[in-house]
Amino acid sequence: MPSIFNRFGLEGQSWRVAGALLIVYLVWGTTYYALDVAMQTMPPVLMNGARFLTAGLAMLAIARWQGLAWPTAAQWRASALIGGLMAFAAMALVVLAQQAGIGSGLMATVVTTMPMWLALWTRWGGERVPVTSWLGLVLGAAGAMLLALEGDFSTTLLGTLCAFGAPLAWSIGSYASRKLTLPAPAMASAAQWLLGGLMGTAAALLFEPGARTFELSQVSALSAFAWLYLVVAGTMVTLNAYLWLLKNTSAALAGSYSFVNPVVALAVGVWLGGERLTGWVFVALPLIGAALALILYGRPVLDAMRAAWRRLRPARAATSG
Repeated sequence: MPSIFNRFGLEGQSWRVAGALLIVYLVWGTTYYALDVAMQTMPPVLMNGARFLTAGLAMLAIARWQGLAWPTAAQWRASALIGGLMAFAAMALVVLAQQAGIGSGLMATVVTTMPMWLALWTRWGGERVPVTSWLGLVLGAAGAMLLALEGDFSTTLLGTLCAFGAPLAWSIGSYASRKLTLPAPAMASAAQWLLGGLMGTAAALLFEPGARTFELSQVSALSAFAWLYLVVAGTMVTLNAYLWLLKNTSAALAGSYSFVNPVVALAVGVWLGGERLTGWVFVALPLIGAALALILYGRPVLDAMRAAWRRLRPARAATSG
């Protein structure tokens, strides 16, 4: 059947791609709010470490129930690299950037560089990245930046370094998951999250203030629910969908969540947090829509834009004359 995903050679699984994108777009957009709630009564690095450790154990149980084999030594090493970069380093750097004084607006803007890094690694790795995908990524980042204009853009040197390191680590881990030999999907997720979660938990216990003396009685019911949501929806469901997209679609399409998520986060903020929309939103949304159109449709969108411009030029010339 005709599909916007045909250009990726995915006609037979179009609905799976669309469903995975919808999950990544919507659920990860809500995790901004869930993270804020969870961190109200839990040490951030320890919270993330426990999140991935728990999700990894649950996924391991599912993988073994499915009869999947244990990873080989090489697959364990690959999983340690990917889990260390994505589940541990990227997440920890975001928290450290916030603690070092980077403003929310700047943090949200820097995160949108992730798909550009991923597209760059993909290109250097020998894969073709269409010009339309590059244009889409730039437009999407611009739209997300406009959405973040109402946020705080203050920063420090350490905060800036950590902020840029987070999407860099995530993009390298994402590219590695496209290229390295890994076990079956459920076992691959289990191995990556277990190892990344162990790294995060160990780092928290060694270096994070308050982690060693943390007690479960300190956690509020709302924070506990938010953490559980992050484990199940944010990790076991959505991160699996993202990892599947990395293997089955283009780097630009898989990474497009980074400028769609702020739109969803904004909607959640308006709905649950009582935030107000500003005029920038109505400039940013068309930019993000155009970015998605360029990434999904590619060349036909550029051809339509050129045709529209050619039709407008005579009309403008006649008006001015």
